[in-house]
Amino acid sequence: MNAFPATAGVVGGGRMGAGIAQVLLTAGAQVTIVESSPEAAGAARGRVASGLAKAGRRGVLDGVPDDHLSRLATVTAVSGLDPESALVVEAVPEQVDLKADVLSAVERVVRPETVLATNTSSLPITELAAALERPGQFLGMHFFNPVPASALVELVVSAQTRTDVLDTARGWIRGIGKTEVVVRDSPGFATSRLGVLLGLEAIRMLEEGVAEAADIDTAMELGYRHPAGPLKSTDLVGLDVRLAVAEHLSQRLGERFTPPDLLRRMVAEGKLGRKTGQGFYAWPPHDTV
Repeated sequence: MNAFPATAGVVGGGRMGAGIAQVLLTAGAQVTIVESSPEAAGAARGRVASGLAKAGRRGVLDGVPDDHLSRLATVTAVSGLDPESALVVEAVPEQVDLKADVLSAVERVVRPETVLATNTSSLPITELAAALERPGQFLGMHFFNPVPASALVELVVSAQTRTDVLDTARGWIRGIGKTEVVVRDSPGFATSRLGVLLGLEAIRMLEEGVAEAADIDTAMELGYRHPAGPLKSTDLVGLDVRLAVAEHLSQRLGERFTPPDLLRRMVAEGKLGRKTGQGFYAWPPHDTV
């Protein structure tokens, strides 16, 4: 079994998609990113180039950034994917219908043996699999932000995911230097369910005046050894993303996941975290996208 796919595709070149493309490139794969327009494709390539350059400056990149970047192609339609791709990861926004349409379109382009994966933090894998002719070739690959620095990938399987597909995915995740956990399809999986619940309670504490944001985060960082507190993590994930996941989980799991009014208000005001420069913290311009 190969340690990583020789040829891969990523549909969606935002922060997450670009990060996934970067780790596949640094593992030696030939990667194609699909975006919606030439401008978006250029921006995606820029994100990958910036990530590779940053890794080079930090001394955590084998080889020269441009050598890895030379194996990246960008296209503006799913039909531009290499049909021989061993893996295609969908990384478009968290909307069931959109993801299902993208995955179905990819399936029509690639060979039957291609593994299809969705990078979702909470959407039901079984529901997405229903849109596919070959659901056994499909699973969730939940990467974490920032993808190059994160050590974890959550593999989410439906009842139809083939055992050999899961085994292959395990090998690929280890081949890109990360650790996998395997979770059966359920609302919020393991990581989002726990992470969102902690984040929502931290927002309620801030809303109630229990403590300042920095003190809530420091309590978890120093008291429980979390690398980033729940409010800082929410800024990194994006308040809009956290709100969407919380709304989905509240529908599936009940009122304990009901989003606080403060979270709704901040999203309405455009305070989405690092990507907009303002969330629970102010972020320098170079941290925004």
